[in-house]
Amino acid sequence: MTVVLATVCRDGVVLGSDSQITDKGRGMTYPAEKLHPLGELAAWGGSGGRSVLADVKRCFNEHSAAILEAPDIGRALQELVLPILRHHYDTFIPDVPGDEDGGTPSAYVMAAGWRDGEPWILEITPSGMIGHYADIGFHAIGSGAPLAQQASSLLSHFHMTERSLRFGCAAVLRVLQALDLTSASVGEPFSLCRIDAEGAHHLSDEDIEEVSDVVRRWKDAEQTVIADIFD
Repeated sequence: MTVVLATVCRDGVVLGSDSQITDKGRGMTYPAEKLHPLGELAAWGGSGGRSVLADVKRCFNEHSAAILEAPDIGRALQELVLPILRHHYDTFIPDVPGDEDGGTPSAYVMAAGWRDGEPWILEITPSGMIGHYADIGFHAIGSGAPLAQQASSLLSHFHMTERSLRFGCAAVLRVLQALDLTSASVGEPFSLCRIDAEGAHHLSDEDIEEVSDVVRRWKDAEQTVIADIFD
């Protein structure tokens, strides 16, 4: 199971992902990085065919400046991703003897950033459609997306778009930890990236451990409040 999610905060955007790749055809899982830089000002993540996403990564690395300087970032992403998808659809062999569950060449791509004081979250679907989610304030892709949406809804009373990036990192990590508990194929290590007017900042393992400590303090504080109210 894969999950890549993004949430809008008052001063930027936070992206997060798990690191588990599921290969149904071989009955195995393995770790892989799912969040990637998009130049120095944005980031992206993907779900689906690994060969497709490898081509997308290479393409985005080559054209990141043009993407971020484009008047319409969504169209710029679409123009680059569509030929990659078409190539893999055209060359895919669906009926391989002995490998009936070998997957598909479809892939979802989600990118996010902050430009001119405004957030943007964009998705390119396997059919090439552009999805805009900055106004909604949250989006997730991957097989774990429905669970992530539910977890986000359970945190909606914290009014994420009105809070800081520091809180956003904690909330995204808390969602990922919840998915880790409910799905055997979602797991650590987790990746986090916070994006503000100064650019994209990919958190180190030490940074994520500090955020994890904040989440632990947050949970402990909730238990204290519940005890004060109900006990």
